[in-house]
Amino acid sequence: MAENRSNTSYVTFLSIVAALGGILFGYDTGVISGTTATVSSQFALSEMSKGWYVGCALIGSIAGVACAGMLSGYLGRKITMLIAAVFFSVSSIGCCVCVGFGELVAYRIIGGVGIGIVSIVSPIYISEVSPARIRGTMVSLNQLAITLGLLLSYLVNFLILKNSEGAMLNGWFEKVMVSEYWRGMLGSKTFVALFFFAIIFFIPESPRWLIVKGKDDKARGIFGKLMADSESARGEYLSTKAAIAGEVKSEWSALRQPGIIKAVLIGAAIAILGQFMGVNAVLYYGPDIFADAGLATEDSMFSIVLVGLVNMLTTVLAVFIIDKVGRKKLIYWGVSGMIACLVSIGIIFATGNGGIALLVFFLLYIFCQAISISVVVFVLLSEMYPNTVRGIAMSIAGFSLWVGTYLIGQFTPWCMSVLTPAGTFFLFAAMCLPYMYIMWKFVPETTGKTLEEIEAYWQ
Repeated sequence: MAENRSNTSYVTFLSIVAALGGILFGYDTGVISGTTATVSSQFALSEMSKGWYVGCALIGSIAGVACAGMLSGYLGRKITMLIAAVFFSVSSIGCCVCVGFGELVAYRIIGGVGIGIVSIVSPIYISEVSPARIRGTMVSLNQLAITLGLLLSYLVNFLILKNSEGAMLNGWFEKVMVSEYWRGMLGSKTFVALFFFAIIFFIPESPRWLIVKGKDDKARGIFGKLMADSESARGEYLSTKAAIAGEVKSEWSALRQPGIIKAVLIGAAIAILGQFMGVNAVLYYGPDIFADAGLATEDSMFSIVLVGLVNMLTTVLAVFIIDKVGRKKLIYWGVSGMIACLVSIGIIFATGNGGIALLVFFLLYIFCQAISISVVVFVLLSEMYPNTVRGIAMSIAGFSLWVGTYLIGQFTPWCMSVLTPAGTFFLFAAMCLPYMYIMWKFVPETTGKTLEEIEAYWQ
């Protein structure tokens, strides 16, 4: 049977629109790193309160992923992305104009809900509109958008900090951009959030979700736009329809099937373990870590910009090779490099020999994680599960991921203080080992397989 041919340009457009949520995800994740010192000083935060300031958004993310699967299942992928855009907009404006630490935390939590929702629904949407041949590349665009959001946040933080020194502004602008410049940092993503909200109206609903809901006519019309010709559109529609017809209609009943529950548990395991390998500790507390190594504030902020740049450029490389090299091979090579870098960073902290060597190993570590776990995890999670349960299964895996992220955000300052920086990075290196074992022993290679073929593997 000939392979169905896709309308690659249209699929790419839809994937880029959905991936805009990733820019907001990354920006919200990275912008916090430039605000921790000044917020801590202004509100006299303890180490645990500082961890709560960073981690409170992750509580919102946990709530977001907990409801994202049900929302996208009942309302559709498109409307759920609109809801996430509203949360992002309210959060960014609120953080900019809030009048106290309590309000700041509340708006950070609201933004976290948006992050949690979009972290689930954007990869789902992209995977469901993309053909098998380019699905890894298309879903990887979401991770590329996340790294772009991170880099943008680091650049904005650096520029606001640099320009706040000696800037002559008056009134509200002086408060937002100079005396309390963290407000400008946190509020600057408003424009992207509003653009994301507006452009979602120009994309269709996922055709696979429409088939699940019995809206076959609309699904056929969308497949007609996604595929290059009518024969390919009909073939894609019929294969999807046949796969969905053989599924258990109840999401919770389907989750109880032995093969499906195994896939869900494996997805949850790789999601949570990936957070204990140090990535988000660097993203959240990078300037503080570099400052502990003896760099001045502006130098440490510039160093984290370099981290963001390497992260984004490496993800660009990963986008082009993930469908050629394969998911698992990228994990094996990337995580092996992460272990070597984390051990080296730990040794540098233990011996007190920081400087350029520390920055080099940090950048190598970011390269290794960006080309492996960061780009692969959301691709795998978006394609591992059957159509009927994809939303709820992704929510379970995403819930695990954000629980792990919250714990890292909350307890990294404590670990750096009690375990010392050296002990903290040795711990991150040790956590790479069970991740590698699970990927080797339990996760199938999904490169080049249709969503229906992957579903058949688990069943």
